[in-house]
Amino acid sequence: MSRDRGPRRPRRLGKCALISASATVLSLTASGCVVVHGEREVLPSATRAEAAKALQEFTDAYNAADKAYDVSLDAEHTTGALAAIDSARLKAGRTNNPDGNPAHSPLELTDAKFTIPKKAGWPRWFVADTKANKGGETRWLLVFTRHGLEETWQAAYLTLVAPAKVPEFKTDADGWAEAVPANSADLAVPPADLSKDYTTYLKGGGKSFADGAHTSAWRQLREQRGTRPGLVTQYIDEPLTNGDYAPLALRTKDGGALVFFTSRHYEKQTAAQGASVPTPNKAVLALTDGEIKQSLTMEFVSNEVALDPADGPVSVLGRVQGMTSAKGE
Repeated sequence: MSRDRGPRRPRRLGKCALISASATVLSLTASGCVVVHGEREVLPSATRAEAAKALQEFTDAYNAADKAYDVSLDAEHTTGALAAIDSARLKAGRTNNPDGNPAHSPLELTDAKFTIPKKAGWPRWFVADTKANKGGETRWLLVFTRHGLEETWQAAYLTLVAPAKVPEFKTDADGWAEAVPANSADLAVPPADLSKDYTTYLKGGGKSFADGAHTSAWRQLREQRGTRPGLVTQYIDEPLTNGDYAPLALRTKDGGALVFFTSRHYEKQTAAQGASVPTPNKAVLALTDGEIKQSLTMEFVSNEVALDPADGPVSVLGRVQGMTSAKGE
């Protein structure tokens, strides 16, 4: 159910009628028609008005999809990890409630603060830091991306972070932020390696990540679950880095970076002879193929946000995870 979308070729705009007002003119043909190479210019990814509009359109689409349990209603406004998690949730909801969500409560996102990097090339992207009417006092951090001027802005990441944990970002005189390249060597861990290092840490521990709810505490919880009488629980963790699952990083004021990244996790429960796997809830059953006899394997997609310093351990600030499929055997 995950959508692992590969990189797409940037569009070149060569028609006068298609010239973007935000792009820089690089050449003028003899006929007077301007050729624009927006993918080469260092430009703000969006205007603040465009960012606000993208957030509102996402919220409207998300609420429509949640109310009807219809994945088609917000499919054009989500991608990457968020799309994988959200589409599975909606599928399960539709299976169990064909007439829609009886517990629907509209999501409201307010007090939005936009951090927009100035960069060249696609994808263009920005971060919306908002307050929500769900999730308590945490801030909702949404990352919006798009691969061309004619495309719809799509939310790729959604993480929840305590207000005091949201860092200050480095910005220029006009308030535009700095995108950090995936292969940046001036951080403790290059953003491109974070997913791989995180899944390696979950398997064997280490000092790459600071202790916390999404690191040491999660490892401890999984160890406890793996030792229940009559039931063996195994975990497999995999990095997820291609296409719209690729990490995105913003430079922080202290020289580090705030990095959004994705990982995939499998949890297999196997009952001892004569015992049975605990009966899963209706949402899990709706996403399960096969008959649960002796084992149940569940697949999860998780999107994380972490503080990656110039030196020292990485701190995972938030993680939103959702089951995307399951198999009974």
